[in-house]
Amino acid sequence: MEQVKTYSFRINDILKSYLDELGIELIDFKLEFGRFDGKVILADEISPDTCRFWDKTTGKKLDKDRFRRDLGDVEEAYHEIIRRLMGE
Repeated sequence: MEQVKTYSFRINDILKSYLDELGIELIDFKLEFGRFDGKVILADEISPDTCRFWDKTTGKKLDKDRFRRDLGDVEEAYHEIIRRLMGE
């Protein structure tokens, strides 16, 4: 369990730093871990379906909450995440 905790904090640090450069605030996220060949591995995706992303300037939600809260423009928000990740 200590390994999962260590990995979680490290993933958080990496994600927050990377997304900050893209103007995205990481609000929270969910991770799933598994074991492969006796080693703890990240066994889940990191996406708008497993994280909450907000635009740092506008506060606009760029994640699954747009769907869950019936805010509309879910596809647009996901495209915005892709656009920023691709550097467009």
